[in-house]
Amino acid sequence: MTSVKTDLFQAPDYYILDELLSEEHILVRNAARDWVKKKVTPIIEEYSEKAKCPVHLYKGMAELGVLGPSLPIEYGGGGMDEITYGLLMQELERGDSGIRSMASVQGSLVMYPIYRYGSEEQKQKYLPALAKAGMIGCFGLTEPNHGSDPGSMISNIKDDGDAYILNGAKMWITNSPIADIAVVWAKDEDGVVTGLIVEKGMEGFSAPEIHGKWSLRASITGELVFEDVRIPKENVLPGVRGLKGPLSCLSKARYGIAWGAIGAAMDCYDSSLRYAKERIQFGKPLAQFQLTQKKLAEMITEITKAQLLAWRLGVLANEGRATPAQISMAKRNNVWMALQIAREARQIHGGMGITSEYPMMRHLMNLETVLTYEGTHDIHLLITGMDVTGLNAFS
Repeated sequence: MTSVKTDLFQAPDYYILDELLSEEHILVRNAARDWVKKKVTPIIEEYSEKAKCPVHLYKGMAELGVLGPSLPIEYGGGGMDEITYGLLMQELERGDSGIRSMASVQGSLVMYPIYRYGSEEQKQKYLPALAKAGMIGCFGLTEPNHGSDPGSMISNIKDDGDAYILNGAKMWITNSPIADIAVVWAKDEDGVVTGLIVEKGMEGFSAPEIHGKWSLRASITGELVFEDVRIPKENVLPGVRGLKGPLSCLSKARYGIAWGAIGAAMDCYDSSLRYAKERIQFGKPLAQFQLTQKKLAEMITEITKAQLLAWRLGVLANEGRATPAQISMAKRNNVWMALQIAREARQIHGGMGITSEYPMMRHLMNLETVLTYEGTHDIHLLITGMDVTGLNAFS
């Protein structure tokens, strides 16, 4: 696939937030920004239109260090702090939410649980290969009939001597058709949620692709189907039991999304500002009309608020003080913000806004999914509600 699309993106920083970042933060972020301009933007519209995943970008991501950037160097990670991780996700999602999803799943939902809950043997076996993109992973929690309520999952394992027999199915799994391993969560015979590493090629394990998506079209999505799959006991994650395991992984991924959504919003704003200055109507540029200025002013205000929210969350995360509820607030707010900006940006671009010459419709369609995955907009509202009231609306 080839394209001549030129990336003119200039990142907005209305409150001079770069002054809050270290030299390393800026260096790593700028490297990711340049990589997206050279490797993602020129091809992403075509891949999205054809609903093809640019799997070849994984190697570039590995070289850039975006696969497990905050995990220790000894296991192939980048040894970076949480703000760096967030900035990397921001730049990737500026390119496309599906590209950020590729990195998020690999780093936060596959490498992170193996690092945090795996045995030393599992860490040595899988993490360096995952960090180098020599191996692709996916994360199996959501089921066909159980999305927001993972505790009701029916996937299960039964003891069979030196192995477990896994049965069940998972749905809406990013990377599943191309994954070499899957971190899967299933209930044991006592009903306790257990993490397992399932490898491609195990008998009874299949991962059919889901077709017909209007969103995240450049990201490959599928199912995980388990029919009497024999899982060696050494493939069980020994360091956690219960829903705490998968939920902690989701917090890590949600944190990345809170930053990533800002990137999509920045891309829509930047394109809108440039277009509004160049497009002449009634003898003057669109940017001179009051209603257009209102849209642009509200966009940059909301982006700036989201940047401050993400930065503060990053400081708390670096200190080990960021709570799951705080992460929920940032994920919900920033994705909703980005979605609204994408819609306003489409209006500013008029009819051109629905074409692939500009990024808004692609971001808009992608963000509809980002609003739902890793916890829906409404679920995150209830998480915040429970946190401030102490009352559980889920039960």
